[in-house]
Amino acid sequence: MRNSAKVIVLILMVSVFSCSTKTKSGITVVSVEEMETLLDIDNVQLVDVRTPNEYKLGHISHSQNIDFFSPTFEADIVKLDKEKPVILYCKSGKRSAKCAEKMLEAGFEKIYDLKGGFTEWQHVDFKIKL
Repeated sequence: MRNSAKVIVLILMVSVFSCSTKTKSGITVVSVEEMETLLDIDNVQLVDVRTPNEYKLGHISHSQNIDFFSPTFEADIVKLDKEKPVILYCKSGKRSAKCAEKMLEAGFEKIYDLKGGFTEWQHVDFKIKL
């Protein structure tokens, strides 16, 4: 599927799914099913904000680890492309929600936060990488 078609499908999927919610701040909270669709977009940035030890125990394929508790966290986040969509996840959704707020303040345009985090991803038995 071409990139433009993928983007159209993504927009339709996100707007149709009832379980996604757009917060007042412009951050979209997505279900694991919606996230799987978002991952099909070529230029999406998938960010795991858990600790390196949590990441080593298992993570979603093609994610990059940027530790929310790292002293360099804010500097690391702004190295990402602000114009490309970003999907965030942590263990349960608390750290990723805080990260999403920081990214919004930093000027990121499209921010998606995985509802229920990595725990929910594992619960529905999606693939993980060890």
